[in-house]
Amino acid sequence: MSTLRRGLSSSVAVAAWRAKPVRIAIHMPRLAVPFGASPSLAQALYRVPGGLMGRQSFHVLGAAAPAVAPAAASTATLPDAIVTKAHGFTLHRTQFVKEYGSHVLLYKHDKTGAELISVLNNDENKTFGAVFRTPVDDSTGIPHILEHSVLCGSRKYPIKKPFVELMKSSMNTFLNATTYPDRTCYPVASTNTQDFYNLVDVYLDAVFHPRCVSDRRVFEQEGWHFELDNKEELLNYKGVVFNEMKGVYSSPDKRHHRIVQQALFPDNTYRHDSGGDPEVIPDLTFEQFQQFHAKYYHPSNARFWFYGDDDPVKRLALLDSYLEEFERRDVNSSVETQKLMHTPRSVTEYYAAGDGEEGEQKAYVSVSWVLSDTVLDVETELGLGFLNYLMLGTPAAPLRKALNDSRLGAAVIVGGVDDDLKQPFITLGLKGVDPADSDKVEVLITSKLEELAASGFSASAIEAAVNTIEFLLRENNTKSEPRGLSLMHRAVRSWIYDRDPFTQMQWEDALSSFKSKLASGQDVLGPLIRSFLLNNHHRVTVRLLPDPKLAANTAKEKVQLEVAKGAMTDEQLNAVIENTSALKELQETPDTPEALACIPALQLSDIPQSITKVPTSSKALTDGATLLSHDLFTNDVLYLEAAFDLRPVPDRLLPMVPLFCRSLTQMGTASESFVELTERIGRKTGGISIYPFTSAVRGKEQPVAYIMVRGKAMGSKSADMLDLMHDILLTARLDDRQRFTQMVAETKAFMESGIISSGNLFAAARLAAQRDLGAALAETMAGLSYLEFIRSLAKKVENDDGWQEVKSDLKAIRLALLQRNGVIINMTADAATLSTVDHRVSDFLAALPAASAPTANAPQSWSNALLLPRTNEALCVPTQVNYVAKAANLFQDAGYELNGSAYVVEKYLSSTWLWDRVRIVGGAYSTFCSLDSHSGMFTYVSYRDPNLLDTLEAYDDSANYLRSLELSKDELTKAIIGTMGSIDAYQLPDDKGYSALTQHLLGVTDEERQLQRDQILGTSIKDFKAFADAIEYVRGAAGRVVAVTSLDKAKSVLDKKPDFWKVNKVL
Repeated sequence: MSTLRRGLSSSVAVAAWRAKPVRIAIHMPRLAVPFGASPSLAQALYRVPGGLMGRQSFHVLGAAAPAVAPAAASTATLPDAIVTKAHGFTLHRTQFVKEYGSHVLLYKHDKTGAELISVLNNDENKTFGAVFRTPVDDSTGIPHILEHSVLCGSRKYPIKKPFVELMKSSMNTFLNATTYPDRTCYPVASTNTQDFYNLVDVYLDAVFHPRCVSDRRVFEQEGWHFELDNKEELLNYKGVVFNEMKGVYSSPDKRHHRIVQQALFPDNTYRHDSGGDPEVIPDLTFEQFQQFHAKYYHPSNARFWFYGDDDPVKRLALLDSYLEEFERRDVNSSVETQKLMHTPRSVTEYYAAGDGEEGEQKAYVSVSWVLSDTVLDVETELGLGFLNYLMLGTPAAPLRKALNDSRLGAAVIVGGVDDDLKQPFITLGLKGVDPADSDKVEVLITSKLEELAASGFSASAIEAAVNTIEFLLRENNTKSEPRGLSLMHRAVRSWIYDRDPFTQMQWEDALSSFKSKLASGQDVLGPLIRSFLLNNHHRVTVRLLPDPKLAANTAKEKVQLEVAKGAMTDEQLNAVIENTSALKELQETPDTPEALACIPALQLSDIPQSITKVPTSSKALTDGATLLSHDLFTNDVLYLEAAFDLRPVPDRLLPMVPLFCRSLTQMGTASESFVELTERIGRKTGGISIYPFTSAVRGKEQPVAYIMVRGKAMGSKSADMLDLMHDILLTARLDDRQRFTQMVAETKAFMESGIISSGNLFAAARLAAQRDLGAALAETMAGLSYLEFIRSLAKKVENDDGWQEVKSDLKAIRLALLQRNGVIINMTADAATLSTVDHRVSDFLAALPAASAPTANAPQSWSNALLLPRTNEALCVPTQVNYVAKAANLFQDAGYELNGSAYVVEKYLSSTWLWDRVRIVGGAYSTFCSLDSHSGMFTYVSYRDPNLLDTLEAYDDSANYLRSLELSKDELTKAIIGTMGSIDAYQLPDDKGYSALTQHLLGVTDEERQLQRDQILGTSIKDFKAFADAIEYVRGAAGRVVAVTSLDKAKSVLDKKPDFWKVNKVL
């Protein structure tokens, strides 16, 4: 479950901006990700999201728009199957939404008044959502705790964790629940119709008839409770949400965002934290929790959503089967409008920081506005989105560039327009600021806005913005998120405030009108700057300053607990001890097989026996180049990757490679400036990204390592895209010292922020780099080693000699890298588009050098010297939670030979033993284990975990759990089906083409994939026992531990286990 989830921007242009992150990505070993987390997190330790401001969000969402895949309704004529009245629902409105090729129907439930939007099209990835408006009056986190708790058993499914059972046994393409500042959403999706209806039924029973409102122990488990094993021990707080929010509050980025929101909205629900403030979560009582559910989780306060190709009448019947037992009632859940203030104000707060380096500045300074206290029309929202993109959407955007060029801070605060809430707001600012310069930041922002209001934007910049935003809208690439869910978020953003939900889905006319005004020369952007920013006095300046004395706020909590324990009578202490014991016993007692049988599941016969193959043609080109082509329907979009072998690059230059990749697009070319190049990319393509790709190859000592040049464009502009790639690769300037220095500062700031909020990735990468060369390369370019390099580089570029050396290194990388020998070109498009691009690819390759420059190294074998020392390590940062990882290499240490059954076992182990011991009993937000099928690394990881040694003990007991496991036939079948749901993950065309490319690079054949599928489908209990023997080596001498934790907690481990690990103070 994800918390405080940031949805899509209702302004389509803002959504488009957010869909195009500036990215430095490393292909990391195959790792599971925190429950609720985006799979993209496992692929990159560092990336700069293009529009995420800091509210916790595990899903970076793309803009919704017309379908690329043939998933849209083919005609605007209403299908005959539509009924105007059935199953207690009456049809109130219908609309064919051309932007999505879908029929959109608005129903109302006669008895309860519940509203339903039913979207009809041919998309097989069906989506359902239940949304409740849930405003709060305090920061005890009621809606967040309730969001977790309702999925812990219900009337029809009276087991402890139906949500987890669905994870184990469903073919779902999305399964989660999310809490916003004013609403709570419960979405599911699946391409299998029966599986989809099973998911919907479990979710409906969960939200309306949850066990948690009658069982205090669920509330205590997911929310908070006192934990005490005996009177001599220290009293502790325990609870999943409590520990999750301690992790959130450890992040300066997220703390900054919360302060901004509270300062901008002092008079309505947004001044509180719906996710919960750890300092006040323990004030929440079970009775308040019950009352909140009774008040807000009622059909009269609900909005329901269906989308896809399933039977539209069956949707009504399924919903009515739950709604019919309720009566209509008035639910006062409206969100009050924040009236605009007439006087700007300033706020100064502090965050817990490490000691830092002498002279290092880490203040946050931002200026924010609430943009309106009245409803904006679609064209105005669209205009604000365009303005947002033009000011901030690329590194060359004038406001973003001015902030970067000022050198007043290390990095731009990733903000911009945020319209997830009832009223949109915007945040502009810098982090890594000297507090003495805070006023200068505010002056810079306002003066640049005045300049833009007066002089406007260049025609080239406007053309690039229009093309970029329109391309992303029409491409509709929502990546791993179902398109139906993306569209639901857009509709809900108006619907939840009793506005017309159809307006956010119909942007075509507003876009056409806005483009016409721009084309006519009308100044539409200047008035927006003046009206919504310069002349708007509802402005808040936030200064967030570092304070090492705060020490992650742990001392204050300790005092509170000491006071609470001291105030308890012996009878009360005994009650806490008894409750602690009873709760643990309940948590550790599994549901019986008979009880688990209530969860609906598919049969193995419902699962395709054969793999899905991506159509691929391979052609050898001159000079050792290879062309891969995938004939898939993409709506005339060409997706193209060019992979350049990284092996000729010397080892010593590897840490410079990510910055080299950024430099190629962020310094300009021989014939155009950085700004001109950025605008040409925006005018001619849907985006170009460049990043390293590394991975182990099973059965080989040497990994693969490439530089990926990735682009997408309409087929008619494929020549323009290839011309751009040519110019970027061959003529990019690598001598802009100011820009490079700023990129180093940005990287440092975001890496330091990332290790606090995503410590699991750093810990797991650190372990993998001890045993796997591919992971060692990745860690050098994206992990802690990279952060250490960046810190030294920041000092190096400050002196002239150092900069000259850096320039030489950048040029050396290009000389070593650029050669057509061994280049792999990967193209995904329909056959007609592919046929027109072949000769252009040949011309592109012909312009590259035939082989690397004589001064460069020839392709090399990576040395084992790149591996990190095999040691236990504590990476210490200012944090209130831990990220605990333990790993060994099963191929090398246990002699394990990969079998597809391992995928079943690892998923089952994650969702049973580890879930129960580390999350349910231990209170961590999440935990998982994963086997990298290429390197053999088997890794346990916990996420926002209050424990260290207890978690490691649970990891070590995993093998014994598997050995003692007894699985019924039904349980085994469910485990297999759930695994197949992950293996057969839904993909859009570009991801299919990219997956085929990675399989080619890693030597994974269709025959091997089919063998693994057969092994998965044939998994038996013997495979669980065999895998237990393999992971025994993780507990043994081969296992190593890395944790991201606080310095105090790292030392407390040494008190109990001297010499257990090396303590590395990172921040």
